[in-house]
Amino acid sequence: MATRKSTTKRKTAAKRARGGAKKSTAKRASTRARSGAAAGGAGGGGALRTTRAPAIPATPARQARAIQRTTRQSPYKMRLVIDEIRGKDVNAALNYLAFSKKHAAKQIEKVLRSAVANAESGARADNASLDVDTLFVKHAVVNEGPKLKRFTPAAMGRATPIQKRTSHVEIVVAARQGAAR
Repeated sequence: MATRKSTTKRKTAAKRARGGAKKSTAKRASTRARSGAAAGGAGGGGALRTTRAPAIPATPARQARAIQRTTRQSPYKMRLVIDEIRGKDVNAALNYLAFSKKHAAKQIEKVLRSAVANAESGARADNASLDVDTLFVKHAVVNEGPKLKRFTPAAMGRATPIQKRTSHVEIVVAARQGAAR
């Protein structure tokens, strides 16, 4: 006679086989169906094949990046500021950040200045000319970092959890083709 534990395992395996699968499995199945025509199959097995544009552009533009990890500010608050500078010229972005009242602006300004310095350093190492006035913010994202988990006292001797969120800031600056805006 089978034990209760092994019976439930078989039942869940059978349920997944019928279509009661996890969300990630359902997502993979829909991706396979979409890429089936591109892969040359009829949606059968095999590895997923995706076509991508070449990673290296035909004319490489001078660009540099800077990353700051585990910034002690929530990603939501940081994104409010970083959305404002994305796509702007570096001088306009630094001007905006210098006069912003938000605490996140100081952290993002440090990262932007570091990215500009990295671009200058890279140009000097390659013995190439670089006009800082032609740089613009090509890519700027704020991702979620590790949460610091703490507790605070609550009523009736309880403890309430607190999550102190952190952020990873990444900024890529590139030289604009042609004249600066």
